[in-house]
Amino acid sequence: MKKYFVLCILFLGFINATSIDNKTSVLDKVYLPKNIDYNIPYLQKDFVGFKEALAFKESQGKYTVVNTLGYLGKYQFGKTTLHRFGINNSQAFLQNPELQERAFLALCKVNKWILRKDIRRSVGKTINGIKITESGILAAAHLSGAGNVKKFLRSNGDIRFSDAYGASIQLYLKKFGGYNVSNIIANRKANV
Repeated sequence: MKKYFVLCILFLGFINATSIDNKTSVLDKVYLPKNIDYNIPYLQKDFVGFKEALAFKESQGKYTVVNTLGYLGKYQFGKTTLHRFGINNSQAFLQNPELQERAFLALCKVNKWILRKDIRRSVGKTINGIKITESGILAAAHLSGAGNVKKFLRSNGDIRFSDAYGASIQLYLKKFGGYNVSNIIANRKANV
């Protein structure tokens, strides 16, 4: 009997200790943090956003990077492209961020001029599930050259191109589509 009584008291004590109390405690309330306005730098869908997103894909935005194939700088220019703009000193190019920015803008202008008819014909269409935009076309031209982008667009996506690292025209069309690059003026003779 004494054993039974002790077990009952222990059982009731356990029940009481683990039962839910209907009273509210401090732990029952949820306190939300104050709404703090953080200044997080988001890229806009404009030319600056376009060039910075492309630069991040190419080199993580680093001006002095040279990849394993010899492409140079923030935008990973080939030496042939640099020669087209009269830039012949690779080391000086790598150490000059302003020159790299001017070269990128000049290349965009030239590519826009080369692809002007294809931009007119293709923007708004969907090829292989990708909505074609002007910024996507310019990014793809930066990757593969304007001629390869023409082949891709004119073949409705049947003629494809990938670089040595596996990046494709399709990837660049999709990843860099939707930026407003209308302020880039097509210019066959653009220079830095």
